[in-house]
Amino acid sequence: MVRIRVLVVDDHRIFAESLAAALAAEPDVEVSAAGSGPAALRSLERAAAEGRRFDVLLVDADLGGSVPGVRPAAVPVRENGEEGLVDGLSLVAGVRTAQPGVRIVVLAERDEPRRAALALQAGASGWVAKDCSLSRLLTVIRGVLRDETHLPPALLTGVLRELTAARKHRTESERLVESLTPREREVLRCMVAGLGRKAVAERLYLSPHTVRTHMQNVLGKLGVHSTLAAVALARRAGVGPVDLTGDVVERGGQLA
Repeated sequence: MVRIRVLVVDDHRIFAESLAAALAAEPDVEVSAAGSGPAALRSLERAAAEGRRFDVLLVDADLGGSVPGVRPAAVPVRENGEEGLVDGLSLVAGVRTAQPGVRIVVLAERDEPRRAALALQAGASGWVAKDCSLSRLLTVIRGVLRDETHLPPALLTGVLRELTAARKHRTESERLVESLTPREREVLRCMVAGLGRKAVAERLYLSPHTVRTHMQNVLGKLGVHSTLAAVALARRAGVGPVDLTGDVVERGGQLA
């Protein structure tokens, strides 16, 4: 018998363990539970290293205190050796990037078209109410393994509206990003990575004054008034962070 390997991720341990126990009663389901985003990633990494990858991830929409309306970003869970909190939608994005073969279903307390649309954009294959029946949840789990997308019927219209609006905003954001020079786009990628002016200057071998000028130009061309707004627009346009694990982006040259 082919067994479905499921990982339940919820910071309410009683719920996670109860759901895991209920799913484990199925003869073709093997299930584990994790109480946080970092714990889930450790479980996924360990399972992959052992050649026993999980098939489906069930993620609490409110894991780590997810904030409604905040677009997820596939950011590193560990920075400078420290382990941080990971909200539910960011976990979806990170897992989808790191292990694209894992199917992800979001478990939610309530139906929210915007957050459901964000979950789908992040890489989820389903959005299911926490109070649904076990048979319904099993149907969704088996369905996403067949590459199906599952949403409650009541959410369909709202989610389609959100996805259409997001596509429109993305197109406009892409047009604005295209107006940047190559250097300005590199500075923007550093901003997306969370680097400050001094760190950007060191990375690109520029003076802080020159970086300040580039940042001001980026804000002006994007039509925003803060770094936070510029980063949000960049993410809508699909601009990712600069790779902080590799070499500096550009070498050589004197400080400008």
